[in-house]
Amino acid sequence: MITEQSDTIGQLTALMQRGARVHLVGIGGVSVSPLAEVLLKNGLSVTGSDLRASEVTERLQALGIPVFIGHSADNLGSAEFVVRTAAARDDNAEIAAARAAGIPVFERAEAWGVIMRGYKNAVCIAGAHGKTTTTSMTAHILLAAELDPTVMIGGTLSSLGSGYRVGSGDTIVLESCEYYDSFLSFAPTVAVVLNIDADHLDYFGTLENVKASFREFALKTPENGLVIVCGDDANTTDALAGIDREVLTFGFGNGCDVRCESASLEGKGSLFNVVYEDRVYCKLHLRVPGRHNISNALAACAAAIYLGVPAEVIEDSLAGFTGAERRFDYRGECGGADVYDDYAHHPTELRALFDAARELPYNRVIAAFQPHTYSRTSQHFDAFVRELSRADKLFLVDIYAARETNTYGIESTDLVRAIPGSVYCESFDALAAALRAEARPGDLILTIGAGELNKVAAQLTAES
Repeated sequence: MITEQSDTIGQLTALMQRGARVHLVGIGGVSVSPLAEVLLKNGLSVTGSDLRASEVTERLQALGIPVFIGHSADNLGSAEFVVRTAAARDDNAEIAAARAAGIPVFERAEAWGVIMRGYKNAVCIAGAHGKTTTTSMTAHILLAAELDPTVMIGGTLSSLGSGYRVGSGDTIVLESCEYYDSFLSFAPTVAVVLNIDADHLDYFGTLENVKASFREFALKTPENGLVIVCGDDANTTDALAGIDREVLTFGFGNGCDVRCESASLEGKGSLFNVVYEDRVYCKLHLRVPGRHNISNALAACAAAIYLGVPAEVIEDSLAGFTGAERRFDYRGECGGADVYDDYAHHPTELRALFDAARELPYNRVIAAFQPHTYSRTSQHFDAFVRELSRADKLFLVDIYAARETNTYGIESTDLVRAIPGSVYCESFDALAAALRAEARPGDLILTIGAGELNKVAAQLTAES
């Protein structure tokens, strides 16, 4: 399951030199577009292609990067090597042509792994849940500390207006995904593990394989590096037990190095003390709700403390943090109800989301859910039923297939049959109509899922 990648990294390092010509397949993607800017900044000649034009591709073109819309073998030009997004398969015209011509093809995670070796501090934030928010919080802190970091997030941070920035400082912060062992191409000096869960089992097969991958990720840090670990998560502490690295724990438990004390609700957020070395290091006011976000903030604090960020900078920066896009993201009102959009697509994430929602002063929680992938829906069916049943009213639409075909024989209607009172909607338009009819003042409407259900949130609030 876990493959040796050092030879690939060595080959790519030799190729990725000033003046080299690289072609990026899927250049408009969330992790490939910042890669294009970093490579350009480092003196490489960059071209790229994507299926469709976007604001991102237009930005890259304005920087002087030739971007082709649509995929064709001719787009390769005189490229010496190719880097592709994970969505570009071997039958892609450019990938196939590169292989036929003997041009080396690499994954975008491998390219990021080479790049981060050039930074003094490479903070890689991993975990089954909370990566985007914690990476966003960490970036927010380091920007306020004027460290001018390079940042790559798997979502949009409002203060950046995008999911990435290319800085000139000696620190890089990256959201680090475990799927397909992508993060094993990285070279963290600080590895953050937020939690470990039985997810992506279509690839990993078992929870034990997931844990083994995270352990290898943590051991990617150098001997003088740091591993930041959630002391509250049993899977994480088990997976990383006894690793030969300096470890800094965070969490709510008394034994954690960076821990929360005296937490209380404050509006739609929370107030709490961050204790480090048995003293109150800083006092935080979060504007995002939920115990899970306190945990995310503790992880970001632990990384910032290690990097020498003063307490007052952490306090001020997180007081102004309003969240990442699609993470309990306020979209507006519909029929007097508040509409929030959230990316939750695993039962653990749903539990955290409903826990946070139940802390807020709403009369009812109305949830609209789009399951993400057939494999996840099938493997966690009972847990989905348990968590989704917590909504006062539940609407479901068809499963978002993503990369899969339905070899599992599972449909959203199976969830509807298992959850009393839930309603199946055959389209987004039908869902929007049902939510409008249901909404009342004092309600909280949640559109939930990693697919395209955010379009419904936009539709509801635009119409209101």
